[in-house]
Amino acid sequence: MTMLLRQAVVKPRAFFRAQRALSTFSSGSNYAFAFDIDGVLIKGSRTIPQAKRSIPYVLLTNGGGMTEANKAAQISQMLDVEIHPEQVVLSHSPMRQLAQKYKEKQVLIVGGKGLACYEVAKGYGFDRVVVPEDIHNWNPSSWPYSQPSEALTSGKARGRDLQLILDVLCSERGFVGTLRDDYSVQNIPIYFSNNDIIWSTDFPAPRMGQGSFKVAVERLYETLTGAELKSTSFGKPHATTYAYAERVIQSLINNGGKHTGHPRVYAVGDNPAADIKGANAYGWTSILVRTGVFTGPGNSPIYPADAVCANVEEAVLWAIDQEESRKQ
Repeated sequence: MTMLLRQAVVKPRAFFRAQRALSTFSSGSNYAFAFDIDGVLIKGSRTIPQAKRSIPYVLLTNGGGMTEANKAAQISQMLDVEIHPEQVVLSHSPMRQLAQKYKEKQVLIVGGKGLACYEVAKGYGFDRVVVPEDIHNWNPSSWPYSQPSEALTSGKARGRDLQLILDVLCSERGFVGTLRDDYSVQNIPIYFSNNDIIWSTDFPAPRMGQGSFKVAVERLYETLTGAELKSTSFGKPHATTYAYAERVIQSLINNGGKHTGHPRVYAVGDNPAADIKGANAYGWTSILVRTGVFTGPGNSPIYPADAVCANVEEAVLWAIDQEESRKQ
């Protein structure tokens, strides 16, 4: 059932009821919250005011570029609440499961700032990690439009990163500088941590995300080879990410020793094409907020949520009301 909250009613005990989200499991209720971060709790470097009064249980975001521990510390400081690394599911968190498969293989990691994604990959268990700067320093002519630098700034060199990714994809068995004769079979796998075309910052209009970079890689590969690029994507709305997040939630519940079974999960997000589409498909209750990508009236016509709220606090209150009505 799709519900639209055109104007949420904030009751006198709203503040206290929102705070109860943190103690959901200790109070005996069998439900959980999965909050997006950008556009729900924060916008760019700004904290959305209501977010401080709605404490998340897990954070499920298509953001990344740092370790779960660093993201937990960042959000803890911004919201002035304690978030543990175990509560954070980043877009690339499910890639931890790939480490065993590629543990001893050389992998090219692209994205993030400085050595952040290198450190993420090493922390996940990838032993032979290469970043674009390694290739550029090895052979400066691989990207002749700038000089290689000892300062790692991979997130700011999209053109170079596109070139080097295509070099690897078009190569013979991954040897950069070679070209294979037959493109009917793709022998180098590629993984993307999310498909978000746009995302919300404190800029008035949404910004292009990794999904736009993925589109560029796909189009260029097809133009160069005549073949369709086969890739694997993580992040929302893909089921693999929700399955991973569900295991994280279940682990947190089990560690608390309070509950058994699968909790009902309320997923709060601002992007219909990612947050709402994914939650609906996975069987979670979806709540769309108007503090990020989605700002329009009514519900999303393409990916309608179970409820639409002005902000994250109203979303928490709506979910708690749903749970309390179950007890009646």
